[in-house]
Formats: sequence, structure tokens, C-alpha cells
Amino acid sequence: MKKTMLMTLLSLALIVNFSIVIPTKTEAASVSRLITEAKRLIGTPYKWGGTTPKGFDCSGFVYYTHKKIGKTLPRTAAQMYQKGKKVYKSNLRIGDLLFFSTYKKGASHVAIYIGNNQFIHATSSKGVKIDKMSNSYWKKKFIGAKRL
Repeated sequence: MKKTMLMTLLSLALIVNFSIVIPTKTEAASVSRLITEAKRLIGTPYKWGGTTPKGFDCSGFVYYTHKKIGKTLPRTAAQMYQKGKKVYKSNLRIGDLLFFSTYKKGASHVAIYIGNNQFIHATSSKGVKIDKMSNSYWKKKFIGAKRL
């Protein structure tokens, strides 16, 4: 009985250990470039349907910053939400995409997680800016996160 339990626990430990994904140096460099590009755009005005530094909507901002590092994403928040692997809030990594339900049901807003409980996004009121996940508005609108 003890041997069976011990073997079960060891097997479980191995499964958990191998399920933890450590980013490669290339992935880490890519994420670093993504965040640098995103932060460079802070203050860019909001523009519905905007996909350039002249003005961004939320998904246009995420689309543009990823394109700058060589990744092609779908154009809308709802389409982006269909991509990648689900990530729990407790396991967020820098570069993960955060999704919110704002003006309609489902993913209608997208942002980029930048660490320390913060994210960068394009908002209709202030353009590209950084917010905290603990912000009462965003906290109640959060619907999930994805890792590409």
C-alpha cells in the first residue's frame, strides 16, 4: 500500500514538474521587445479601428505591437481570445494577453500583461496607458488570459 501511494505521488510530481513551461531565451527576448514596443507607445491617442501609432483601439494596439516583433494575430479582441492557451490569473507571465468583457458579452477588450499586477492597453478615455489588475473597473470585467 505504501509503495503504491509513493509511486502515485512520484508520478504526480513528475507530471506537474513537466507541465511547468520555462520560456527559452528567444521567447524571453521576444517578450522583452514586445513590452518595450508597447511602453514606447504610451500616450498614443485612442481611435476606434486604429492600428497605427496615429491612434489605436485595444486590439489594434495588441495587433500592432505583436506585428512589430514578427507575430501575426487576428484583428479583434474576440478573435484573439480564440487563440493561445488558457492561463489562470495566478500563473500570468509577462506578455500574456488579458481579456475583458466591456461593452458587449464576451471578449471585447484586450491588453498585454507587463508584470507586477499591471497591464498595458489602449482605452477610449486615455489612449495607450498602464493600469492595475486590481483596478475595480477592470477587476470585475476580466474574463480570462491567454498565452500565445
